[in-house]
Amino acid sequence: MKLSAYTDYTLRTLIFLAGRAGRPATILDIAELHGLSRHHLGKVVMDLARDGLVRTTRGRGGGIVLGREPERINIGAVVRGTETGFDMAACFNATDRVCAHQGCCGLKAVLEAATAAYLARLDALSLADLAPGPALVISDDDYSLFALGG
Repeated sequence: MKLSAYTDYTLRTLIFLAGRAGRPATILDIAELHGLSRHHLGKVVMDLARDGLVRTTRGRGGGIVLGREPERINIGAVVRGTETGFDMAACFNATDRVCAHQGCCGLKAVLEAATAAYLARLDALSLADLAPGPALVISDDDYSLFALGG
């Protein structure tokens, strides 16, 4: 299973903001660090703001900050809100072709269980679990080193 680019951008944005300990960031800050499209990132930020996960302020001294404490942002809920579906095979979707093995195949049940386990693992995580802790909050200049594992 592969996350969409939109979900990836969303998670990267939230992790970046959590690591800033409330200091505002700009779309350009996030886009440059991760090599992302500013245009696509703008849509992500707009949707995150609509959902209350971030707050945006225009003008001098403005920017983007988390709209909730990282502990209150559930990763499973974020992924469910950004992904269009979790069908791992064509037989999951009733509108697709009916499988010739329908009724005698154990694959669908296995894939459904795997998807449930995948989502359960994400449900057990908050943004605080993925973000740098207080001891790791670093300056703007050093953030790129942290993101690259340096």
